[in-house]
Order: sequence, then C-alpha cells, then structure tokens
Amino acid sequence: MNGADSVVKTLMLSGIDVCFANPGTSEMALVAALDRTPGMHCVLGLFEGVVTGAADGYARMAEKPAATLLHCGPGLANGLANLHNAKRAKSPIVNIVGDHATYHKAFNAPLTADVEAVAQPFSNWVRTARSAPTVGNDTALTIEAANSWPGQVATLVVPADVAWTDGASVREIAPAAAPNPVPDKTIDRIISILKTGEPTALVLAGAATLEPGLRHADKVAKATSAHLLGQVFNARVSRGKHLPHITPIPYPIDKALSALAQYKHIILVGADLPVAFFAYPGQPSSLVSEDCELTVLADANENVVAALEAVANAFADTSTAPDDPQPMPTPATGDLTPDAIALSVGALLPDGAIVADESLTSGRNLFSLTRNAAPHDWLQLTGGAIGIGIPLATGAAVACPNRRVICLQADGSAMYTPQGLWTQAREKLNVTTVIYANNAYAILRQELANLGFNNPGRNASDMMDLGRPNLDWVHLANGMGVDARRVTTAEDFNNVFRASLANDGPFLIEAVIC
Repeated sequence: MNGADSVVKTLMLSGIDVCFANPGTSEMALVAALDRTPGMHCVLGLFEGVVTGAADGYARMAEKPAATLLHCGPGLANGLANLHNAKRAKSPIVNIVGDHATYHKAFNAPLTADVEAVAQPFSNWVRTARSAPTVGNDTALTIEAANSWPGQVATLVVPADVAWTDGASVREIAPAAAPNPVPDKTIDRIISILKTGEPTALVLAGAATLEPGLRHADKVAKATSAHLLGQVFNARVSRGKHLPHITPIPYPIDKALSALAQYKHIILVGADLPVAFFAYPGQPSSLVSEDCELTVLADANENVVAALEAVANAFADTSTAPDDPQPMPTPATGDLTPDAIALSVGALLPDGAIVADESLTSGRNLFSLTRNAAPHDWLQLTGGAIGIGIPLATGAAVACPNRRVICLQADGSAMYTPQGLWTQAREKLNVTTVIYANNAYAILRQELANLGFNNPGRNASDMMDLGRPNLDWVHLANGMGVDARRVTTAEDFNNVFRASLANDGPFLIEAVIC
C-alpha cells in the first residue's frame, strides 16, 4: 500500500466519504488513490475558494468533516479566505494539501512554498507527513483534530514522494471526546444573575442556536424576561415559526451599541465577546458598555446545550398556553426592493430548506422578515471574508441532497467564487441562487460614509461601482450550465422563485433591485 492509498483508506475508515478537490501534479498519486476507492464521492471545484467554502457548508449541515484536496502552497493560498470562514464557524474540515517531493524542494522549483506557514493562521492544527510508513497515523491524527469539539480546520501536508511510496498502513481513529461540562458554580452564578430581574441578554452561538439549545434558552427567557440575541453572523441557526427567535446583534456599530446599551448583564452562551467588525474614529472596539457585566455561561469548548438546560431547569415553566400562532408572511408585490425579496422568500420558502446568506447590505432586514417562514436552517458568513455564499450553498446541497438550498447572494461578493455554479450544474444540486443585482459594493459606500466621506469623487466611486459594464448574471450562469432568469418586479420574482423550487438541479435568479 502506498502513502496515498493509506490517506484515502483512513478517511473512509473514519466515515469521511466526500472530497472537495482542485488537485495538481503533486497530488496525482492521491487522485489515483481516490479513483481506486469505492464509495468516495469526489467533487471538483474550479477554484480553491469553492473547494474550501463547499467543505465548510458540507460540515455545517452533515455535522462531520469532508476532506479537501488542494495543490501546493499557492493552491492553498487561493482557498484561505473560506478556510478563515470555516475556522470562525468551527466547522470540522480535513484539509489535505499536496507538496513537492521532499528531495525536490531543495531545487526551489516555481511552486515551492512553506506550506505549513501558509496554512497555520487559517487552521487550528497543521502537520506535514514525513514518510509513507507514518502517513496513515498522520492522517488519523488530522481527522481526530478536525473532530475535536466543536470542530476544527485540520491541515495535513502530503509531499508527492510520501504519497507514491509503498510501505504505508491504516490506523483507526479514536472516538471524538465529548464537550467539557460547565461547572456547577458557573450554572449557579448565571441563575443568580437571571433572578435579579435586571435587564439581561443571552448571546447564543454554536450548538445553542440549534433547536434543542433554542428551546432551553426560550424557557429561560420566558421565565426571566431575558432577551435572546445571536452573534452578528452565525454558523447555523434553526429557524421557522415553530421555533424561538433570536435577534442578531446589528452589523453597523451605531446600531449595535444602541441595541446593547439597555443591558445590565450580557451572558455569553458559546459566543465570543461582541465587538465591532472594524475600528472607527471615536468609537469603541467592544460593543459592551463599561457598566454592563459580561459573564460566560459556556465557551465554545463546553457543552452549551447541557448548560442551557441546567439553567432552564432552575425556573418553573411559565408558559400556560402555546405561543400565539404567527401569520405566515405573504409574497411581496410591486417594486423589487431588498425587503420585497425578503418577504417573498419568507412566504415561499419550502419546509426543510437550507438558506446560505451572503446578501450583505441588501439583506440587513432579511433575518427579521423571514422569522415566520416554514422550518429551515440558516447559514451565514461567520468570518467576514466574502465569496462564501455560492460555495457554502454547494457544500450544503451535497450534504443534504433531498433538501432545497436557497443562496441569497450579493452580486459583488458572488464574483469571488462564481465557479461554484459550474460545480452545482455538474453535480445536479438542488440550489436556487438569488443574486441581489445592485451593481455596487454597497457596503463600502456605507463604510466610506462612516469615516465622514459623504461625497466621494471619481476614483473612490469607481472602486465601489460594478457598472461600465453591468454584470450579466443570466449569461454567466448559462455559461456554466445553470438555468437563469432576470426579474425586475416582485410579482415576476415570486413566479420565477416558485418555479425554481420545482426544478431539479440548480437555478439562478438575477434580481434587479430598486
């Protein structure tokens, strides 16, 4: 058995049967091994950012890692932005990167790079395989690192000669350890805070935003009048009219500071400290006021759901009747505004849908306007590195082939990874992509205004304008094998969106918004 066979067989033995790939010459032994392995589903991405973003979407929905296969240091570099997002989402990924043969690196061939140094800032764990006899153990260690609670990006560098050399073996992986329990004294501290009756918010993230955690948090909120908040962007949120609703902390710093100013206590439940995305002159970095007490119920490495349940059990169930049923939203009519799209998506979303949201500026009200939609999962841009929406939807559709995936996508960031549409067509994935076509980096216009520049000149305006020429998303999608339509009214959007849901395979809607 050569080293490449050892890598692939170890992946399969651990239950990893999907590999998102963009390989090169140094990975040909691994490609051959994948070809020899029945049951491994290999998904080609035409850009490494599609590969890593799809692996993130797969992990969030499958709740287990996929493998990636990337080519040397520059290929890894092309995929780093979405590895950054995956790391922030705490998605488990087994990131396999090929490299020059060990003896060839001394000759400084054109693709020579320090692959470990490239991977380190965007991975939780990095290792280079040194020989064929040890690569099976190296692969098992990488998988174990990826499976560490709550999930990690684990990178294994495999030099070409390690892959093609015989003498390798396979090792079973150790079972993943359970998350750490939250100490009783922490639970008691949180209960005492909630019993004060002082204005309190619970900021939920990770497993706390899935249905079991939400229901425990809702019991706490109803018993204590605490508010349920989410981080600005969340890896995955269980949503629908049947579930408790969380309110994400706003992205704009002024709105975020205003929203959090009312609280005497903020309790973090698997969430990070609320901070501004960027620094602004005269504004604080922390969004928590100095007179607010910040307390951690559970960090990301702890069992956040069990901790919420323990807190909830300290309070009597105050609900004497079911919540008032909320009306389903109705599709919008008239002008095709961002809010009209939100209302229509909320009204027409099918049961069990998965929403990959990279709508950015156009989607500021999207989350609140879709709260009473049919049951669905919502995936967001956790790390802020744009270009994840189309790949994220692609990976989610591979993980859940029987569920419709809706990608709500800003046009500027869609151009970072449009190649994912080709992968959707090749794999016949059930994805509806809605492009918010405003022909602008609208978010940058707002950020420029935040610095006091309200009347930009030609140079600045050109760096935020996607016109001259306008992007033609119908032709771009058609060129990659995806059916597409351009719509300009809410009624037209509703009809085309409904049709896309009944369509097998991918479909793109270019929504020309007002």
